[in-house]
Amino acid sequence: MGSARILAVDDERASCEALSEMLASWGHKVVVAFDGTDALKKAAEFHPDIVVSDVAMPETDGLWLLHALKEEQPDCPVILLTGQGTVEAAVTAVRQGAYDYIEKPVDVAKLKVCLTNALERKETLREVQTLRRRLKQLGSSDFLGQSGVMRRVFDLIEKVAPARASVAITGESGTGKEMVARAIHNLSPRRDKPFIAINCASIPATLIESEIFGHERGAFTGADQRRPGVFELAHCGTLFLDELGEIPIELQAKLLRVLEEGRLRRLGGKVELEVDVRVLCATNRDLKAEIKAGGFREDLFFRLNVFQIALPPLRDRRDDVPILVQHFLEKFNGESAKRVSGVHPEAMELLRNYDWPGNIRELRNAVERAVILCDGELILRDHLPPDMAVRGPDRQTFRVPFGLTLDVVEREYILGSLQRQGGNKARTAESLGVSEKTLYNKLNRYAAEARAQAASGAGEGAGTGPFAEALGRNLTLR
Repeated sequence: MGSARILAVDDERASCEALSEMLASWGHKVVVAFDGTDALKKAAEFHPDIVVSDVAMPETDGLWLLHALKEEQPDCPVILLTGQGTVEAAVTAVRQGAYDYIEKPVDVAKLKVCLTNALERKETLREVQTLRRRLKQLGSSDFLGQSGVMRRVFDLIEKVAPARASVAITGESGTGKEMVARAIHNLSPRRDKPFIAINCASIPATLIESEIFGHERGAFTGADQRRPGVFELAHCGTLFLDELGEIPIELQAKLLRVLEEGRLRRLGGKVELEVDVRVLCATNRDLKAEIKAGGFREDLFFRLNVFQIALPPLRDRRDDVPILVQHFLEKFNGESAKRVSGVHPEAMELLRNYDWPGNIRELRNAVERAVILCDGELILRDHLPPDMAVRGPDRQTFRVPFGLTLDVVEREYILGSLQRQGGNKARTAESLGVSEKTLYNKLNRYAAEARAQAASGAGEGAGTGPFAEALGRNLTLR
């Protein structure tokens, strides 16, 4: 947990000073206030990252302070401290925008985790704005991410965009393949020309030739007028063929000729037309397997697969989930005239740990649903789809084969717990019942062992299980 500016508020001076000393001992810069009015004034001067306030105070209490801060510093998380008689009020306050509440006497470990999570959320808000500015030119406001795999995708887009080469975009359904295609077009010299996208799987086999190459009047029954195909419509611009593997084998030779010669003839036509089109394509099918099975031409595959960009599934970039969630929250707030400011930590835990078989598309739908159901300022667990609370066996149990040493079992369990907590070390330490220092020491030792194994090429078993996954995430610790 990094250093933060924290405003501590409590009318009981001894309690407030004790809280301040504890927060300062964790490396934070702390200012104290003894009522809501004083706290609001100091917040305007101090600009805290987080406010930790008691609920029950005379005159201007913690709830009054929460609502006043929402007006003046809406991005500042407020953590409420509650006595026995104020828990119900604090729960209501969470629904109205408080980040979380902690019952007195304060559980130190819980407060520390809560502060870490609140700081992460505040940092997420900043990152969303930064990424939006940097990626605005990529052509889609939904195309966000700061994980290592997404930074690699952005780098590839920026490198290939100025070229004329065809690009094959691979990835599961819902990962954003069309967004990548639009980004390439918007960064290319063709940005001011047409961008045409078609989904080959959604076009009946009897019409796909006409859709791609166009047709002349009378070319077939119902063709009562000339109609240009997508190649003509995309002339001097970019054509995106989604679900490329659905193009019938008998049309693939004609498509290859257009790509190689830049000329086509409409269905039923006699005149050849010149077209200048950059073709981008996408598929979630294994085209190499299709080639072996005789369902796809190898020469067309190599013509289109000059440059490849592989999009990772959302389950492999869980660190991007909070950023995407915040982005979609703001998007649907604007569309529904609501003021949902964030997600409760318990709900965010579910969002981060869910496997997202529908990827970004499914996440977008889940957030839209939650905003519709939410009557307060925070998305709660109850607002999420019911099936998200069901965890698969791999998340509920930890299984190891007989024959492993206790050291290896401990290592696998710790790294598996770290992965389950989305890489959050404070939450992992709390779930394991150890201090953060102990966890860091163990992880540093595992990282050193991993580097030694990588250097020597030794270490049977190092390539499987959570240990290998941690290595794949480049486990470098502060």
